[in-house]
Amino acid sequence: MRQPKDDLSRSLVAFDQNTTIVAAVELSSRTWLVGGVVPGIVRNPLKKLMPDEQALLKLLYRWRDEAKKAGQKIKRIVVAFEAGRDGFWLARWLRARDIEAYVIHPTSIPVSREQKRAKTDRLDIGLLIRSLLGWLRGEKKHCSMAAIPTLEAEDAKRPQREREQLVGKRTGIVNRMKASLVRLGIRGFNPKLRKAPPQLAALRTPEGGPIPANTLAELQREMAHLRFINEQIRQIKNARLKELKEAPHRASNGVVSQLERINGLGIDTSDMLANEVFSRDYRDQRAIGRYVGLTGSPDESGKRRRQKGLAKAGNARARRGMIQLAWRFLDHQKNSALAQWYRARATEGKKRKTLIVALARKLLIALWRFVTTGEVPPGVILRPASRLAK
Repeated sequence: MRQPKDDLSRSLVAFDQNTTIVAAVELSSRTWLVGGVVPGIVRNPLKKLMPDEQALLKLLYRWRDEAKKAGQKIKRIVVAFEAGRDGFWLARWLRARDIEAYVIHPTSIPVSREQKRAKTDRLDIGLLIRSLLGWLRGEKKHCSMAAIPTLEAEDAKRPQREREQLVGKRTGIVNRMKASLVRLGIRGFNPKLRKAPPQLAALRTPEGGPIPANTLAELQREMAHLRFINEQIRQIKNARLKELKEAPHRASNGVVSQLERINGLGIDTSDMLANEVFSRDYRDQRAIGRYVGLTGSPDESGKRRRQKGLAKAGNARARRGMIQLAWRFLDHQKNSALAQWYRARATEGKKRKTLIVALARKLLIALWRFVTTGEVPPGVILRPASRLAK
């Protein structure tokens, strides 16, 4: 019995506790602690297992047999665990064997606000089960479930995420090299240029001497590392372009081609949006804003009315990308309605930082409508043909 499409904040499936086994799993690298609520059994069973999916399945079947012996007819087995390092593979594996499996957002579970509260796996299991039971009953605010992607959808995110990590490493290398040179009094040298490696040995300090031997050897190794990372980034981009050309209608490739038509959106940004944001189904524009974390967090109590800034509870990778895109959008789409909206409020004296976040949220919603309904944002310039088709 699968969950109908909704925002996953509550279950829309009728819940009968007398015919349903409810289990929660506390996952760790060494052991799995499984707790359950089994119809017909007064005690709430608790079992520690080695990390083994087959052992978990046998335990669930054993609880089902015990419930049948107690005179209960079991129609559903529901298992849930918190999102973490193990990802979604266990949920997919259980669903393939007709077990309802859900992944809980850890931050959505309310906990005690005591200054020093006890925290053990047994207490966490009880908290998970109480939250899961409330969710199954359809009550809001008990917990929220994560959308379980397919293995193909997860794998499609890997190139963009790997590229982001490599770009971060490249930035770190360049910053370390510049810091080493500035320590010697050398400024204005750009390590990212192609002609930088042969010019490194010819650099001179303000005293007129060469770079010290150990520092020079360190910088040369950093240069070699930088060339290696640049080559890996180039390989990722070439492989992605090849896939987009060979299979333009596969999975999210069509969305990438559609987004790439907008002037100011490159392949990398379009790929990030297609796989990180637009691969999900959203109820409305508020849901997509919450997912990316571009909504506010009000703080209201008594006479106090203030905003604490962005919630930042969503996809941080997509949020950073959208704020960067909003700045580029002002340069590449100057005559669009969104850019005019930004400039009109900037002239009124509004803070640029607040405005750019608002622009990023409006732009995200406009791109979502463009992808889902084909509605072109007013005044936005589209390229006549996709460069991927050439």
